[in-house]
Amino acid sequence: MQSSHIMVIMIILIVMIASVFRAKYHHDRRQGRGGQGAVETAETRQLRDEVKQLRERLQVLERITVEKENSLEREIENLRDR
Repeated sequence: MQSSHIMVIMIILIVMIASVFRAKYHHDRRQGRGGQGAVETAETRQLRDEVKQLRERLQVLERITVEKENSLEREIENLRDR
Protein backbone atom coordinates (compact mmCIF):
# COMPACT_ATOMS: atom_id res chain seq x y z
CA MET A 1 0.00 0.00 0.00
CA GLN A 2 1.06 3.51 -0.66
CA SER A 3 1.35 6.05 2.09
CA SER A 4 -1.53 8.09 0.65
CA HIS A 5 -3.84 5.07 0.95
CA ILE A 6 -2.78 4.54 4.54
CA MET A 7 -3.40 8.21 5.29
CA VAL A 8 -6.94 8.02 3.82
CA ILE A 9 -7.70 4.87 5.83
CA MET A 10 -6.43 6.55 9.03
CA ILE A 11 -8.60 9.62 8.44
CA ILE A 12 -11.66 7.43 7.85
CA LEU A 13 -10.97 5.46 11.04
CA ILE A 14 -10.53 8.63 13.10
CA VAL A 15 -13.80 10.06 11.78
CA MET A 16 -15.65 6.82 12.45
CA ILE A 17 -14.34 6.56 16.01
CA ALA A 18 -15.14 10.20 16.70
CA SER A 19 -18.70 9.79 15.40
CA VAL A 20 -19.24 6.73 17.60
CA PHE A 21 -18.05 8.63 20.69
CA ARG A 22 -20.17 11.65 19.79
CA ALA A 23 -23.28 9.50 19.26
CA LYS A 24 -22.76 7.74 22.59
CA TYR A 25 -22.15 11.00 24.45
CA HIS A 26 -25.29 12.63 23.06
CA HIS A 27 -27.35 9.52 23.75
CA ASP A 28 -26.15 9.46 27.37
CA ARG A 29 -27.05 13.12 27.85
CA ARG A 30 -30.53 12.57 26.44
CA GLN A 31 -31.04 9.65 28.83
CA GLY A 32 -29.97 11.72 31.85
CA ARG A 33 -26.66 9.90 32.32
CA GLY A 34 -24.50 12.87 31.40
CA GLY A 35 -23.66 13.66 35.02
CA GLN A 36 -25.98 16.65 35.26
CA GLY A 37 -29.21 14.84 34.46
CA ALA A 38 -30.86 15.54 37.82
CA VAL A 39 -29.88 19.21 37.70
CA GLU A 40 -31.20 19.56 34.15
CA THR A 41 -34.43 17.84 35.10
CA ALA A 42 -34.97 20.19 38.04
CA GLU A 43 -34.13 23.17 35.88
CA THR A 44 -36.46 21.94 33.14
CA ARG A 45 -39.26 21.50 35.66
CA GLN A 46 -38.66 25.01 37.01
CA LEU A 47 -38.70 26.48 33.50
CA ARG A 48 -41.91 24.64 32.65
CA ASP A 49 -43.58 26.04 35.78
CA GLU A 50 -42.39 29.52 34.87
CA VAL A 51 -43.75 29.19 31.34
CA LYS A 52 -47.09 28.00 32.75
CA GLN A 53 -47.28 31.02 35.05
CA LEU A 54 -46.41 33.38 32.21
CA ARG A 55 -49.11 31.86 30.01
CA GLU A 56 -51.67 32.34 32.77
CA ARG A 57 -50.61 35.96 33.18
CA LEU A 58 -50.86 36.47 29.43
CA GLN A 59 -54.41 35.10 29.42
CA VAL A 60 -55.37 37.54 32.17
CA LEU A 61 -53.85 40.45 30.24
CA GLU A 62 -55.64 39.39 27.07
CA ARG A 63 -58.94 39.18 28.95
CA ILE A 64 -58.40 42.66 30.45
CA THR A 65 -57.56 44.07 27.03
CA VAL A 66 -60.64 42.55 25.43
CA GLU A 67 -62.86 43.81 28.25
CA LYS A 68 -61.46 47.33 27.88
CA GLU A 69 -62.02 47.23 24.12
CA ASN A 70 -65.62 46.08 24.63
CA SER A 71 -66.34 48.71 27.26
CA LEU A 72 -64.74 51.42 25.12
CA GLU A 73 -66.83 50.30 22.17
CA ARG A 74 -69.99 50.52 24.29
CA GLU A 75 -69.04 53.99 25.49
CA ILE A 76 -68.58 55.15 21.90
CA GLU A 77 -71.95 53.66 20.88
CA ASN A 78 -73.63 55.35 23.84
CA LEU A 79 -72.19 58.69 22.82
CA ARG A 80 -73.36 58.21 19.24
CA ASP A 81 -76.88 57.42 20.40
CA ARG A 82 -77.23 60.80 22.15
